[in-house]
Order: sequence, then structure tokens, then C-alpha cells
Amino acid sequence: MVNGCTGKMGVSVAEAAASRGLHLVPVSFSSRERLDKTVQIGDTSIEIYGPSAREDVLSSVVDEFPDVVVVDYTAPDSVNSNAELYCKLGVPFVMGTTGGDRQLLYKSVQDSNNYALISPQMGKQVVAFLATMEIMAEQFPGAFSGYRLEVLESHQAGKLDISGTAKAVIACFKKLGVSYDMDRIVKIRDPEQQLEMVGVPEEHIEGHAFHLYHLTSPDDSVSFEFQHNVCGRSIYAEGSVDAAIFLYRKVQSEDPKRIYDMFDVLREGNMR
Repeated sequence: MVNGCTGKMGVSVAEAAASRGLHLVPVSFSSRERLDKTVQIGDTSIEIYGPSAREDVLSSVVDEFPDVVVVDYTAPDSVNSNAELYCKLGVPFVMGTTGGDRQLLYKSVQDSNNYALISPQMGKQVVAFLATMEIMAEQFPGAFSGYRLEVLESHQAGKLDISGTAKAVIACFKKLGVSYDMDRIVKIRDPEQQLEMVGVPEEHIEGHAFHLYHLTSPDDSVSFEFQHNVCGRSIYAEGSVDAAIFLYRKVQSEDPKRIYDMFDVLREGNMR
């Protein structure tokens, strides 16, 4: 079940799931009310419901599809209320939506003993880069002490919050000895700036994720740059489907661990 099929990311995940031969639940709920529409994904017509119908809709889905796994790509202000509902009904879920109160999100899952996979980044190759950063931070603390950090991230205008991936990478740089205030992140959402300043291809203005981290030594004699640029949404959609398959297997095996992330998916190997 893909929640958020009124958005491009939700549609991309649903299409990836269908192309992989998974059964799509023909209902979805959105973060917006007053919706009366359906979305066609392959042979499946998905009916969209607003937030007020969430509990009734999900309850009926659980009755009809007891092995359902939800993938959530709704909106930042729906993260916690949706997660609480999934936990209340015991529905395993993949939270691809960023934002919300993340501490409360984890607490909801822990208190309910529900299964969940939570990650600010669903692209497996980007997650591998994040894992590399975390290993470096753990093994070489303070290696970049005194260095100045500049961070620029560019996403489509519809992404309201600051990149969760950028925040995770910055946390690693802090462990490496860099002092940085999150308020200094340069967040680009203006299409003209994205074309001229960032270099985003015009055809991907409405769907991209460009990140640049620039480090400079105290005396300006040494600099490092880390960069990862994604055009389109397929990397996240495929990763989200892998995450759902991974979580389903953990539920079926009654694994004692209940909260996972994309690092766990990567360690498991190929989900195909």
C-alpha cells in the first residue's frame, strides 16, 4: 500500500512496485482533504482518500490484506499522525516521508512494538555513501578539526523541508571535528537558480536532489568536496520497494528487531 499517490514520489514507488510484480492495494490516503480521485498505476486503479478517512480505510485494508506493508510518501506534517495510526493497527510501514518529529516517530514504534523501516534517504547507493561517511566519522574522530564546511542542497520546489540526507552527512562531519550550524545550509528551491547556479538539467528541475559539501582547511591551503547528484526519482522508488520487501520478510520471520533503516537493507543484499 503506497500512501501519498497524489504526489510524484508516491506514484513513482507504486509504479516501481507494479513493475516488480508486487500486488498494489487499490487504495491510498493523502495528506489533503476533499479529494475525489483515482490514480491509475498499470492495471490497478487506486482510490485516494483524505486524512479524515485514514483509520477506516486502513482498517478495511488490514482485513482484506493481512500481510500488507505500507510505504508512506505523504507530507512532513502527516508523518507522526500516520505513524501513530500504523502502530495502532499493527501495520508494518516504510517511512519515506522526511520531516515531522523524528524522536516521536521512533517512540511511537517502540511503544507499540510494531515493525517499521525509517530512513531519510531511500536511494541505496546514496545510503552506501552515508554509511561510508559514518564509518569515517567513527574511526577517525576529529580528522577535519578546524576545517570550514559549506553545504548546498537543491531539490524541486515542492520539497518543503531541508534535506535529511544533508543533515545526516553534516552530523558525520561534526564527529570529524567540523563546527557547523544547520541554519547555514544553502537550500535552493528556485528553478532559475537551480539551472544557472547549481547546474541542474532543465528536464529534471521538477525532480532532483543535488548535494555539495565543501571543506576548507584553516589556512585555505587544502580543500575537499563531496558531491552526490540525483536526477529523477527512480533511485528512491526502487530503494523503497526493496525496503518494503525487506520489511515483509522480517515480519514473516518474526524477527525480534522491530525498527530498521536502509543500512539494514544494504547488508541484506539483493531484494530481487
